[in-house]
Amino acid sequence: MPRATNNPASRRRRNKVLKQAAGYRGSRHRLFKTAKQAVDHSGVYAYRDRKNRKREFRRLWIARINAGARANGMTYNRLMEGLRKAEIGLDRKMLAELAVNNAEAFAVLVERAKASLTAA
Repeated sequence: MPRATNNPASRRRRNKVLKQAAGYRGSRHRLFKTAKQAVDHSGVYAYRDRKNRKREFRRLWIARINAGARANGMTYNRLMEGLRKAEIGLDRKMLAELAVNNAEAFAVLVERAKASLTAA
């Protein structure tokens, strides 16, 4: 009986890893062992950074809203409190977009927030 090997499956598995490592520098895209290590590490980084991206964007939006609020004589904290009391349900992403690209509309929101704070 001929000797059976797992050659087709092994080659397919190795080629899959090497294909994922395409574009890496040096032996990391050429040699299976180092390519596998590099691909495993990149997967860990990708998983971690998918979570971190959400945090980073939220921080960016808050910084932009704060800058817009301070330009209109208010702080971020008071603005958010005033928007909550005025029952304006815009999320931070939209508020940051308004603060950067439509300063007049953002100024109107700030005025509405100020009014709701003084009324309460």
